[in-house]
Amino acid sequence: MEEQGTLGRGGDEHRRGPLVTRISVRVDGASYSDDVEPRTLLVHYLREQLGKVGTVVGCDTSNCGACTVHLDGEAVKSCTVFAVQADGSEVTTIEGISENGSLHPVQKAFHEMHGLQCGFCTPGMIMASIDLLKDNPAPSEDEVREGIEGNLCRCTGYQNIVRAVQQAAAEMSGSASSDTTSSDSASSGEAAGNGHVSPAVVDTAAAPHVVVQS
Repeated sequence: MEEQGTLGRGGDEHRRGPLVTRISVRVDGASYSDDVEPRTLLVHYLREQLGKVGTVVGCDTSNCGACTVHLDGEAVKSCTVFAVQADGSEVTTIEGISENGSLHPVQKAFHEMHGLQCGFCTPGMIMASIDLLKDNPAPSEDEVREGIEGNLCRCTGYQNIVRAVQQAAAEMSGSASSDTTSSDSASSGEAAGNGHVSPAVVDTAAAPHVVVQS
């Protein structure tokens, strides 16, 4: 926590310490009150002051979407938001979407459909996908691609990500999906009807933000 900036005697405007602002914010259901520099980005506040390292820093120029979080229920790239702009707001990160140790349906679908490889883009991709499904609970392939176009992946070619989002949509709506792999097939590594083979085991060490350890 930074020291509060002060003014010298007689109106001296030279700062003796960095100027800071007190903010109050709820992150993943917990309340925080901290001093931050006005120039501090939300992503750096989350990672460096709150320890929410599941939200990753990618390009730092708002291009990749790896740092996506939900701000008052809307997906935002946290490298484009100052921490002071989140004052009084509710922030949800990738670490706050599971309930009672159970994976969120989108996390589960990314796991089962192998919608990741290196895992670096995965936290932001999942947060963007959840936001998409909130507004469009049954997106077409084109709608999924359009909905996640602000999130870049250098590994997967996006096909399995699209399948994962559509599988999550089907699970969240309670309907069966004919073009995605069932949980049993995914866990056993069987080939699905669409030719995709889900691995029996996902390397969670390479993508720790996808699977929540109980």
